[in-house]
Amino acid sequence: MALMKSFAYTLAGIALLALLNSCSVSYSFTGADIPPDARTFSIRQFKIVTPMAAPNYDLVLTEALKDLMLAQTPLDLVDRKGDLQYEGTVTRYETGNAAVSADELATLNRLSITLKVKYINTFEREKNFERTFTRFADYDSNIDFNAVELELIEEINEQLIQDIFDASLGAW
Repeated sequence: MALMKSFAYTLAGIALLALLNSCSVSYSFTGADIPPDARTFSIRQFKIVTPMAAPNYDLVLTEALKDLMLAQTPLDLVDRKGDLQYEGTVTRYETGNAAVSADELATLNRLSITLKVKYINTFEREKNFERTFTRFADYDSNIDFNAVELELIEEINEQLIQDIFDASLGAW
């Protein structure tokens, strides 16, 4: 009886190993849904079409997206015609009031940035899109905008590039 039980456990273990070995699961710690044959990505430098944007904002944004893709995917960056392709335009970069006090003075100001992004997946065309992404960050109205602009850009860019990543490669 003990020999039969041991044989049954061994047989069950072999069957389980064979089953697990025949299954192929694509798993990513970042949740990225990357086509199995994709090896590269390319990002064209974003264009600025709004007059208020910081002069080098297009470069800062483009490099931030490249850094995120390199950090969170196994894909290689190429100059153009990647398996996954990104390009975009900065369509809005403006400051305005976010909160007003009882005596009608601004207490908070807001930097808002809007991007229009085009994504091309050469393997899964149904996932291609052209989409608009907007994010903002608030700052105290007593602080000069020039003193906090870089910090605000960094905060907003983190959100924008994560939104772009999630929309293009998010496996939700």
